[in-house]
Amino acid sequence: MKISVEQLKQLNKEEYILIDIRDAEEAFKNPIENSVVLSGESVLSKEFDSTKKIIVVCAQGYVSDFVAQRLQEKGYDAYSVDGGYVSIVMDKMNANVSDDFCAQVERSIIKTYRRKIWSKFTKAIRDYELVKEGDCIAVCISGGKDSMLMAKCFQELHKHSPVHFDVKYIVMDPGYSKENREVIEKNAKKLNIPVEIFESDIFDNVFNIEKNPCYICARMRRGHLYNYAKNLGCNKIALGHHYDDVIETILMSMLYGGQIQTMMPKLHSNNFKGMEVIRPLYLIHEDDIKAWAKHNNLYFIQCACKFTEACANETCLTQSKSKRLEMKNLIKELKKVNPFVEQNIFKSVENVSLKTVIAYKDDNARHHFLDTYDEEGNE
Repeated sequence: MKISVEQLKQLNKEEYILIDIRDAEEAFKNPIENSVVLSGESVLSKEFDSTKKIIVVCAQGYVSDFVAQRLQEKGYDAYSVDGGYVSIVMDKMNANVSDDFCAQVERSIIKTYRRKIWSKFTKAIRDYELVKEGDCIAVCISGGKDSMLMAKCFQELHKHSPVHFDVKYIVMDPGYSKENREVIEKNAKKLNIPVEIFESDIFDNVFNIEKNPCYICARMRRGHLYNYAKNLGCNKIALGHHYDDVIETILMSMLYGGQIQTMMPKLHSNNFKGMEVIRPLYLIHEDDIKAWAKHNNLYFIQCACKFTEACANETCLTQSKSKRLEMKNLIKELKKVNPFVEQNIFKSVENVSLKTVIAYKDDNARHHFLDTYDEEGNE
């Protein structure tokens, strides 16, 4: 029932249908060449060409085992990719690279993607005053394309900026599988990023939490990063959130939170005195990050939580999709009518007129328009 990546490569592409059943958001961020993206639930209810092999791939190879077995029960010649998406990434990474590979990647940031990546990175640094003289910044690397690009941009900034600052490159292993850990280490070595890896047991701690495990995991990870960075002497941590994350957060806050708020380019920490979080990819579009990775034949890990890895049953196949993916799809549809919708959403939180909102909150109180309505003209 299992098929290795090497065996898959030996097949003629006309012989099989490759089905990617990873979370749709992960499949969007890290697409698999020549695959069809379907949910596990839809695969089990869909009819396929019975003359072809049906090859199913998931994140780690657990869920695809279950789906392939069910397809076999229905009479299909079905297989699960052994090791899942991670094994595909490992195979790609084992390909030989040139001696000046890292230099080529760095040139691509400064030259090929100067307008779409480098200029927007430096603009965010300047406009939001993210890096100041004497800063010591911990660049937090999760192993995905966003944080790896951010690390490379910081290396270039550190070499060329007139502002003197120090930088550390840290990776927290919250309980990654051996394979995901190896992907991170290999990418860091190939890209000449001097990472410092520390371990935590966050995945184990949140594994059995039923309500909002992703939110709790994110909060715990942030706390561990702050603490480790502070012990290194850093005063800031840099996270790899990009432009798309910002506008999706704005929409989620409105549609599901009943409030208007955004993901800020920088914030003071409430729990770690003297520490800040900065987001240097704030103005960079996700599609441009994906294009940069593809241009350089770079492959990265996806979300690698243990819940996703272990969720190999029918309940998991039918669970609701992420709200962030829902926002991504909504924006995609809105762009068909208005191509400027992304920048309009982004600008909406820069152009707030307090005189034209019913109420707003600050750290001290809630303010209602009636509080001052009779004291001033309204038009």
